[in-house]
Amino acid sequence: MVSRKIITVNRQARHEYFILEVFEAGIKLKGSEVKSLRLGRANLKDSFARINKGEIFLFNAHISPYQHDRERSFEPRKTRKLLMHRVEINRLTGRVGEKGLTLIPLRMYFKRGRAKVEIALAKGKKFYDKRETLKRRVAEREIRKAIKGR
Repeated sequence: MVSRKIITVNRQARHEYFILEVFEAGIKLKGSEVKSLRLGRANLKDSFARINKGEIFLFNAHISPYQHDRERSFEPRKTRKLLMHRVEINRLTGRVGEKGLTLIPLRMYFKRGRAKVEIALAKGKKFYDKRETLKRRVAEREIRKAIKGR
């Protein structure tokens, strides 16, 4: 079993989107960014991925500057390149072209000492879909409570 140290999770993504497919991608970082990630100082809220000229990039992901870095040389919300196999990127390019599909990061973690991002091919939920999900969650909670009470 491969150990994973989870850095951050995008909890909002599961509420806002239907997750169709999940992919793992490496992320290109500087040394001080990696040190900051090891301290858990990252946030994926409002971030997304986009394919540009055959390469995939992560936009709007916040990695706080490492406080012991002398240069303070990086922008917290800069665009970061994701590392994936060419075949996977080509497959994603075709799928993202479909109406309403987007790439969103679900979580960031360390796997065998390397920073990874779990990105998902997702479709945005409509307001009534969100209400339906909430109703189902409440019903399941009540059923569990009733079974536990017996």
